[in-house]
Amino acid sequence: MHNLSTILDLSIVGFAMASAWLWWASGRHRVRRITRREELSAADINRLVVALNRSQMLNTRAAFTTACAGALAAIRLAVDLA
Repeated sequence: MHNLSTILDLSIVGFAMASAWLWWASGRHRVRRITRREELSAADINRLVVALNRSQMLNTRAAFTTACAGALAAIRLAVDLA
C-alpha cells in the first residue's frame, strides 16, 4: 500500500511537471505581426498555420497530462480513504 502511494505521488508530480513544460513550450513562440500594407505570400500563410498548429498540439498534450495528473490524484485520495 505504501509503495502504491509513493508511485502515485511520483506520477502526479511527473505529469504536473510535464504539463507545465508543455504549456510553457506552447506559449514560447510568438507569431510575427504584419502591417496593413504588407502582402502575404503563400510561405507567410504557411508559417502562420504551422505556428498555430504547433501551439494547438502542445496545448492538447498539456491538457491531457493535466487530466492524467488529476486522475492520479483522485486515485491517490481513494487509496488513502480505503
